[in-house]
Amino acid sequence: MNERDFFDERPETKRANYSCPHCRERADYEVRWLRRTKKSQMPRGMNEQQKAQFSKARDYMVRVDDMITCARCRRRFDIPNFQTVVFI
Repeated sequence: MNERDFFDERPETKRANYSCPHCRERADYEVRWLRRTKKSQMPRGMNEQQKAQFSKARDYMVRVDDMITCARCRRRFDIPNFQTVVFI
């Protein structure tokens, strides 16, 4: 079984305030996330181990963007926080 069999995926954007390391300008940026929500019913044909994995699964979000472009100087920089997965 693949993880996509357990979850529905939906793209989502969230606003975040970051400071550019090159020009030091603070601005709000749109950061893309992928929201994975657990399916309401278990997929067919699963064994006992996969059923246990499905019962323990939780909704979560994965950050898609790793770099953003500065609104002022147009240079690309890494998103400074290390949080790429958020459990809901």
